[in-house]
Amino acid sequence: MMRRFALPLRIVVAIVALAALAVALWQLHGMTDGLRVTAGKVGDTPVTIYQPPSDAPAPVVVIAHGFAGSQQLMQPFAATLARNGYIAVTFDFTGHGRNPVPIRGDIDEPTNVTGVLVAETGRVVDFARTLPGSDGRVAVLGHSMASDIVVQYGVSHPEVSATVAVSVFTRKETESLPHNLLVIVGALEPQMLIDEGLRIVNKSTGGGAVAGRSYGDFKNGSARRLALSSGVEHIGVLYSQDSMREALQWMNESFGRTGSGWIDRRPGALGLLFFGLIALAWPLSKLLPRAAPVPMGASLSWKQLLVAAIAPAVLTPLILWKAPTDFLIILLGDYLTLHFLLYGALTGALLLLLRPRTAGAQPAVHHEAGLEKLESLPDPDHPRVSWPALAVAAAAVIAYNILAFGLPLDTYVFSFLPIAPRLHLIAAIACGTVPYFLTAEWMAHGANAPRGGYAFAKFCFLVSLAAAVALNLHKLFFLIIIVPAILLLFLAFGLISNWSYKATNHPLPGALANAAIFAWAIAVTFPMVIR
Repeated sequence: MMRRFALPLRIVVAIVALAALAVALWQLHGMTDGLRVTAGKVGDTPVTIYQPPSDAPAPVVVIAHGFAGSQQLMQPFAATLARNGYIAVTFDFTGHGRNPVPIRGDIDEPTNVTGVLVAETGRVVDFARTLPGSDGRVAVLGHSMASDIVVQYGVSHPEVSATVAVSVFTRKETESLPHNLLVIVGALEPQMLIDEGLRIVNKSTGGGAVAGRSYGDFKNGSARRLALSSGVEHIGVLYSQDSMREALQWMNESFGRTGSGWIDRRPGALGLLFFGLIALAWPLSKLLPRAAPVPMGASLSWKQLLVAAIAPAVLTPLILWKAPTDFLIILLGDYLTLHFLLYGALTGALLLLLRPRTAGAQPAVHHEAGLEKLESLPDPDHPRVSWPALAVAAAAVIAYNILAFGLPLDTYVFSFLPIAPRLHLIAAIACGTVPYFLTAEWMAHGANAPRGGYAFAKFCFLVSLAAAVALNLHKLFFLIIIVPAILLLFLAFGLISNWSYKATNHPLPGALANAAIFAWAIAVTFPMVIR
């Protein structure tokens, strides 16, 4: 009965998924309707210019992304401002996104790097002010790391009419500079960022400032405000309608302008997009070739799984606590590579010690001419595996993960297509992700694998990363940023991996696909640094 409905259900899911993708892409494309969007460069710095359809002179707003980000993350602010009559310019900082120039210096000593980023912002501002349609007036907006950059730029350039600092941390502001400073913080961000926003506003007001209230005078540049965007955290603040509304209103007040009031509303479209991509993977997985006659994997008991999952989670951060991790040009990519590699090696060693069996069908005994003989069924310990089928399945899942997800990510979320200096980094990081995912996927699968074991094993890995940060907070602090991202990747690509396993009876395609997407994402996301 279930098989009778399986094919129609897969067809329905495929149709729903394709419809969701079509609607999502239509909505996302519509966010820039009527705008003139062009890409260019200021020296080596990639820039994107969002111009309103009107040729009437307008102020320019230069928008800067945060640490490990890229200009795509700032699209909601750019689209909102441009569709309200401003010229918005986004760019990739040195070492980030598609900027081919690495950061030079010790990232742990911000003063060694900040000056370079402030100067780069200045070059983009100078370029933006010369754009056709610019009326010569300028504002700057920056998120997280860039909040400090734009504040410093605004302090040293009093001609900047307004500054918006999102998820702020800075000590460079003064009582009067930068002019017309708006601080936006997500209501779910750490309290220290909210306190930092209040401190900045109180510095100009003399104390007693509260969130949601404006102080000072826009005409003389003394305006100050802390705005809290409801229900969002450090990344969600970039997509919040509260954030868009506050930034637009602040620009209008600073420049004495009015706009259409249009606000970017892409979170729903992005959610629909990724729902469609994940859902479509289920019916597509049924097209993968079967590679083994029985489900392959360690098929551990819960007791064995607890040992194999917990021991590497405890030992890996302890062993790597003092290990040198400065062998790759990408910040933190070297540590993550070692963490994946050692975790995988420890897991593999434990699997060998536990002597797991590949669970499968037991050989049947027949009596023929009075003699016993084993039926020619798959040997449960040495089943026949089709390596060509495995290769086809692995290639298909890898292509789906990287292309189907990567192209929309690169267009609407963050830089995902690697530039030449990052290509070898993908291969280097894969030296760690491949051993980890091969052993992790094998450990959690098999005919008798415990229910919930896969999720538990991934949870242990996240705990091990958190322990590594706790042991070396100064060096690995920025890993805090990606732990939530790794969780989301585990959830999305874990589903796809499990569907490919059910279709092929082998964990290898899912393991290689996960290893590829993780190595790729790390290599293209974190900044390139030459120490």
